[in-house]
Amino acid sequence: MEINKEEKWDLEVTPERGLFELPLKDIWHFRDLLVLMVRRDVVSFYKQTILGPLWFFIQPVFTTLVFVFVFGNLAGLSTDGLPQGLFYLAGITAWNYFADCLIKTSTVFRDNAQLFGKVYFPRLVVPISIVTGNLIRFGVQFLLFMGVWLYFYLQGSDIFLTWVALLFPLLVVLMAFLGLGLGLMITAMTTKYRDLAFLVTFGVQLLMYTTTVIYPLSTAPEKYRHIVALNPMTGIIETFRYAFLGEGMFSWSLLGYSTLVALGSMILGVLIFNKTEKNFIDTV
Repeated sequence: MEINKEEKWDLEVTPERGLFELPLKDIWHFRDLLVLMVRRDVVSFYKQTILGPLWFFIQPVFTTLVFVFVFGNLAGLSTDGLPQGLFYLAGITAWNYFADCLIKTSTVFRDNAQLFGKVYFPRLVVPISIVTGNLIRFGVQFLLFMGVWLYFYLQGSDIFLTWVALLFPLLVVLMAFLGLGLGLMITAMTTKYRDLAFLVTFGVQLLMYTTTVIYPLSTAPEKYRHIVALNPMTGIIETFRYAFLGEGMFSWSLLGYSTLVALGSMILGVLIFNKTEKNFIDTV
């Protein structure tokens, strides 16, 4: 049968693709699939549960209460004069979004091996849907944070919005890029080393203590302060607190470092993912 060489196809699937050739056009073509995956992830989070969507609020509230009791009352850690509940909730809200993006993205190949092996679609759709779905959860928890902020503000607490709040969309993008980029790099390695996924879950919990979630950067010992600042989430959390609470060590250099690491992680993660997806089915 003669093939018309001039025939135009809506979608072309080729066995080889360059390292820097990203399927951005294909991702847009499968945008409906992206929406369905986001909806599935959000609904499955509270489906067949007693409290339903309330779980979006329960986790940060209980974590904040534990932090207030352990680190605020028992350990007596400083919160820079801010209300303890609001201080910890600010850090938890930002950290949870980053951690969820990282942990769930780090097992994309392992969790979707059967789907990837049977149906073609741009593989990047799955990790992007995870980050987008977590963004909805983050939005709900941010509303909780603003509700608590309003309560303390009306009670006369010394908190206030600063002009840095205008950078809030940038902070969200940086958290998404950082979690997605690191997750894509890790998921490429989990195709050969499956136990790495367990190490990530444990490691993320430990990593939280090297950021300023439970203590302000200003109270960190001088000889360890630069080590804490090496964690890119430190600059993001400090900027977040300064934006909405008026306290924190905000600096352009600290935020700039976090931005460079987030962008570098995102670019490197996508490139590694793009290379691994070609033959991961043979090793997963």
